[in-house]
Amino acid sequence: MIYRRFGKTELKMPLVTCGGMRFQHKWEDVEWGEVPPEGQKNLEECIAYALENGVNHFETARGYGSSEMQLSRAFAHFPREDMMIQTKVSPEGGAKKFEETFEKSMAYLKLDYVDLLGVHGINNRDLLEEAKECIEIAEKWREQGRVRHIGFSTHAGTEEIHDAIETGLFDYINIHWYFVNDFNWSCIEAAMDRDMGVFIISPNDKGGKLYEPSEKLRALCDPLDPMHFNDLYCWARPEIHTLSMGVARPEDFDAHIKALEDLDQAKELVAPIEARLRAEVDAVCGENWDATWTRGIPEWWNMPQSINVREIIRLWTYSKSLDIVEWGKMRYNLLGNAGHWFPGEKAGDFDDSEIIAAMGDYRYADRVPEILRDADAMLRGEDVKRQSKGD
Repeated sequence: MIYRRFGKTELKMPLVTCGGMRFQHKWEDVEWGEVPPEGQKNLEECIAYALENGVNHFETARGYGSSEMQLSRAFAHFPREDMMIQTKVSPEGGAKKFEETFEKSMAYLKLDYVDLLGVHGINNRDLLEEAKECIEIAEKWREQGRVRHIGFSTHAGTEEIHDAIETGLFDYINIHWYFVNDFNWSCIEAAMDRDMGVFIISPNDKGGKLYEPSEKLRALCDPLDPMHFNDLYCWARPEIHTLSMGVARPEDFDAHIKALEDLDQAKELVAPIEARLRAEVDAVCGENWDATWTRGIPEWWNMPQSINVREIIRLWTYSKSLDIVEWGKMRYNLLGNAGHWFPGEKAGDFDDSEIIAAMGDYRYADRVPEILRDADAMLRGEDVKRQSKGD
């Protein structure tokens, strides 16, 4: 394993982190007796295998159902000082609820302290205001030794993430950034300015369902596997300290541990593949599209019917050019169904002139109605409900 300094926390963070939302029994709390022995055995084997390979950071959340309870049984087999444990609690509902939920987390985890406590899902400015109240309580827990470092996770828009970073209240951030989502790089730079730890959420699943890549994506990433490419694409930037791997079985770690062998030559290996991918995006979506489509694109709250144009164009761009349509469907059909975790609406009936006017001086404004209809035809399926209360 290779480790990086996790910002001002001074923790040595492994480049591969064990995410705890893919191997639990259920997405809601259950009695211990309901957990199948074979499922618990698998989870405990994941933890043991992680530690054998130097993956000593484990991340879960109160919103991950039975994860905390099941992990506590696994953690009991290993010295506490050998592990860094992070859980996350939503600020939604205010400070009193935050405190009650944290106490429930600690009871399930059976721990005296957590190394990292994340304020979970600061996804808009209202939640940021609630989070500020919750931080006062979290700081008391820090003084008591129950919490060592305080951070936040977010699915917010770029402007809102900057707002949260600029409060100066947090030691680290859980954030989305990978090849198919470049929007938040300025946020990572802002986090670096404040010496925050940077933890990348779900680079394999939200980053393109890379465990089930299309044949086209495989060919474009050759000689690397798409997950291998995406790992190196992220790790090549020293601003990124760890990638969260939501494993379902022990061997799910193997591809990422193998990718570490190429870290020293990450830039050289990534460059030709990245060039091919970006060229294909331009070939399919339009000349110079890859370098320019994100510039000046409005947020969903400025659009008619709250259509999340920015997100839909992102999904269209990579689904269409890289043939990762199942990933696009998974994300697109959350729109309108996932609240502040994935805000805005799908592209239904709309007036072209209203959409174009709302795009302002966006250079591709005239193309947007056509793209929205194409995206809707390609990606619309049954509405998807989020299973967890945060990821």
